[in-house]
Amino acid sequence: MAFSGALTLTDLNDFITPSQACIKPVEVLSSPEDGKQPGTAFTEIKIDSTGSYYEVSSSNQDTATSKGAERKLQQAQISLNDCLACSGCITSAESVLITLQSHNEVLNVLSANPPPSSPDHRFPVISVAPQSLASLAATVSSTSRFPVSLLQVLRRVQAFCIGVLGFERVYDTTFARHIALLEHTQEFWERKRSEDGTRLPMLASACPGWVCYAEKTHAEMLPFIARGKSPQQVMGTLIKTWLGGIWGKRPDQIYHVSVMPCYDKKLEASRQDFYDEVYSTRDVDCVITTGELELLMRERGWDLSVPVENETAQRQPTLSGPDSEQEPVLPELVQHPGTSSGSYLHTLMSTITRTSPDPLETSARTIRSSDYEEYILRNQRTGEVVFKGAKCYGFRNLQNVVRKVGKETGVQVGRGAAGRVSGAVRARARKMGAGGEVESKGYDYVEVMACPGGCVSGGGQLRPIAQASQKRVDEEGYARDWGYSGVEMEDGRPQDTLAGPKWGNKEWTKEVEKAYWHDLPTPPPSPPSESLPEVLDRLAVRVKVELCRPQDAANHACWSSAMDAEAERRRQEFFRTQYRAVESEVVGMAVKW
Repeated sequence: MAFSGALTLTDLNDFITPSQACIKPVEVLSSPEDGKQPGTAFTEIKIDSTGSYYEVSSSNQDTATSKGAERKLQQAQISLNDCLACSGCITSAESVLITLQSHNEVLNVLSANPPPSSPDHRFPVISVAPQSLASLAATVSSTSRFPVSLLQVLRRVQAFCIGVLGFERVYDTTFARHIALLEHTQEFWERKRSEDGTRLPMLASACPGWVCYAEKTHAEMLPFIARGKSPQQVMGTLIKTWLGGIWGKRPDQIYHVSVMPCYDKKLEASRQDFYDEVYSTRDVDCVITTGELELLMRERGWDLSVPVENETAQRQPTLSGPDSEQEPVLPELVQHPGTSSGSYLHTLMSTITRTSPDPLETSARTIRSSDYEEYILRNQRTGEVVFKGAKCYGFRNLQNVVRKVGKETGVQVGRGAAGRVSGAVRARARKMGAGGEVESKGYDYVEVMACPGGCVSGGGQLRPIAQASQKRVDEEGYARDWGYSGVEMEDGRPQDTLAGPKWGNKEWTKEVEKAYWHDLPTPPPSPPSESLPEVLDRLAVRVKVELCRPQDAANHACWSSAMDAEAERRRQEFFRTQYRAVESEVVGMAVKW
């Protein structure tokens, strides 16, 4: 099966690309030549300046230098399992050919799905990340006279997925993110109160690119990475286990598709930790990117710029009891002030500020760019630094943070295996000193994302589109009237649009950010001290109680309440994961071609 046409190789200079240690660098298809004795001829592999591989016959001096004797080798496909099993390199998922998850796979499953009356019918459900909705909204707004909100785009996507593709339910993932943030905060407090000082700083775990990078390259960082599941995987738990129970469906009777802004989410969904051995199914069966969803719409002739009925109507979440026949309505487009990549750092700061007995003041400092910023919470009365965190986006900044964390904690970066943290407690205590100066205090938390600009700038997002009416000159500087010149777009876009800059353009990222925050300031002001709407926390507690089944279920009114040992075990199973160091058995310089 060919991979989706939406996958394109773009500017990947901020990612580490496959090395010579890749387990499947090329596939050599050679056949023995007739009429030649063994040992009378041999071939060599040559790499040209473009990185292409050629099989060169060197049976004699003449043919060795002849262009006609060269045969270009076909590039081997690397399957998803190959990529996950390889210990020789770490890549962004844009640079590998993943053949198991694509929009074509979704279409094949839906078309082959038996009718609901059949016992083999799978209940199709799709969940969409808010960053993907923001990318779609920014694209539609760039060619529209009036801006389109996330709610309008969500309603149009719901109409397409249900009416055209045949999905039964369409959700956004913000409620799952709310649960992920609650569990994330709970884990931070557990680490903070632990006697083992090596458990801090805590590093965010929502980015699969960062997790994969740490597992293969910096295993010494694994003890610091949060164990909480990402919103995508929490949504998988909600759909396959919690809502599935309400629907009367087993996990293997549900087909869950996720729309994400990043190709690395395909790798995350395929991790063995998220596979149910009992029912032989994954929490997320297939992940498609924003670009693949848009490609589906174009292939089916769906115009996302056309309004649908009741597209601005808000749906109020319901808290129907477990014995009620009414299906709960999940909250939609829940905002978590902070960053467009999940607001992990700002949510944690908000909780610390809200629970502190003394008033705290917040200060921020930009280290290199807006992709690397430090935040400090200081006691207004004593001046003591209570919390120090950072926001770190992009692999270049990420590597600097890894070195900084290793230095602060006494970890040998890039040398030791997971758990080699000798002297970490002494190192942190020595750096803190008696005065607790901000320069000496190490990080307590770092929000890490692999993509520069965060999740709204993920590699799976739509490329920017510029309005031709705003671009009066062509690439050579000459004035042009595109409509008068009869310019037509090959991909069916209106004639007043032109392809914009390449992926990762900062100006376009700002437009996506604007759509993400519903035209609020970007980033929004400091997180408010008051909690999110009560209905969110009440519904989250219901999910926790019904999934974990504590013995004293009636006594749980908040997410952080402790449960009995068996219930806590289920909590770890449903809302947390684990990581494993991948020891490389291949030395790149020793590879023989």
